[in-house]
Amino acid sequence: MPLSTATDRNSFAQDLFTPLPARYDRLAELLSFGQNGRWRRAMVDRVLPASGGTILDVASGTAGVAIQLARRSGYQVTGVDLTEQMLARGRRNVADAGLSGRISLVCGRAEELPFPDASFDALTFTYLLRYVADPQATLAELARVVRPGGRVASLEFCAPPAPWRRAAWWAYTRTLLPAGGLLTGGREWLDVGRFLGPSISAHYRKYPVDWTVAAWKKAGFTDVGYRLMSLGGGLVMWGTRSGG
Repeated sequence: MPLSTATDRNSFAQDLFTPLPARYDRLAELLSFGQNGRWRRAMVDRVLPASGGTILDVASGTAGVAIQLARRSGYQVTGVDLTEQMLARGRRNVADAGLSGRISLVCGRAEELPFPDASFDALTFTYLLRYVADPQATLAELARVVRPGGRVASLEFCAPPAPWRRAAWWAYTRTLLPAGGLLTGGREWLDVGRFLGPSISAHYRKYPVDWTVAAWKKAGFTDVGYRLMSLGGGLVMWGTRSGG
């Protein structure tokens, strides 16, 4: 059944990620050949440097991006995620990093953020838009909580545009990724591996990169740019909250 409503998408994301937190960080790096960390750094580079302020990290998961933001800046960081089990692991990671005083993690939906307008000086979001029913409305909600002039950056998976690269990516995501997930993470990671490639392909058939750039602008961002990472397997996008 197509996941067409916010409730459908939220429930699916919770079911998918609930079993994963204990091994999420290690396996995310392993199965991406270390590219996940490189992509995150490239995204964070787009909202830093900063002398201080507040930043919201949406789809924060186990707080990997939130920890990097806090370590690299003077920001007070708030992370929000739909899945409480991921946040529980994130809180342990934050405590282990000695950053409990700088990072707070709360449960919430990207489509309906529990914050007033213009609450944050910057915002990041990671691997989000495939899990919402209406990406355009979600981008508008993200823009709502950022002050005018605030920087925003995102990281998403992408499907490589060049035919030969796309063929190699297709083979990896449909065969090696599910097998590697099963061998290193068990049944739950097999399910993730089986889901990931078809999900990315379907998303970009409906919402290609040019559409996403236009959606950011429509939501209220200016100076929108993007960079394809790792031969097109990752997409870092950025912009500035307009003053309107």
